[in-house]
Amino acid sequence: MGIDREILERLLAGNRRHVESLPDGYFADVQTGQHPTVVAVCCSDSRVAHEGMWGVDRPGAVFTPSNIGNQVWDDDGGTRIIDGGVLYPIHHTGTDAVAVVGHTGCGAVTAAYRVATGADPPGPRGVDKWVDMLVPVVEAALESDRIDREAADDTVINQLVEYNVGYQVRSLGDADAVPDRVDIYGFVYDFQGVYGDRPGRTYLVTVDGETAPDALAELVPDGYESAVESLLYGDGADD
Repeated sequence: MGIDREILERLLAGNRRHVESLPDGYFADVQTGQHPTVVAVCCSDSRVAHEGMWGVDRPGAVFTPSNIGNQVWDDDGGTRIIDGGVLYPIHHTGTDAVAVVGHTGCGAVTAAYRVATGADPPGPRGVDKWVDMLVPVVEAALESDRIDREAADDTVINQLVEYNVGYQVRSLGDADAVPDRVDIYGFVYDFQGVYGDRPGRTYLVTVDGETAPDALAELVPDGYESAVESLLYGDGADD
């Protein structure tokens, strides 16, 4: 069997460092169950630090389903349903909040944009499934008055990223499977300096479907107003 031993060694060495860094009792509170505070639906992109972005340093705090395009749904025999990775913590661990997290320069959104404007799907089939589910979102965005279709491609794509986050949040809010008690946040993780000059910051772009930056700025705790920004609905608070 031919394997890349260098990659395998990196994985094993990394895990060794992880184990050696853990304090005694690190898993004590989660040995018999989990009660994560939030389920964060992130894009699978390797540049997106799913727990690191929240500064999480303990197990059991964040339930982290991911897929390409940070989509909250899946296809079940032709019927679109909310993904089990989102619903499990809500229905079985007492989680009362969902964070949908897109990111600047998203490859899945880029691929869906290309397909929506006439290109072939990128392939293979397992990728195309998720891109195809994003295409109607992109088409709806392009038909709206929120996307500057005359702008450079990277600007359009980042606007589509934010639109997709809002679309996913609204889809959760409209779903019967998501109880009314659940708060639904939408963020964009910016590591490219699109929203501001602090790489790695998550910018709040919607809460329970609300997208007006002034309204969102009133919802965040004091001192976090600058984390509210939008490419679609005007600027939030100044940095």
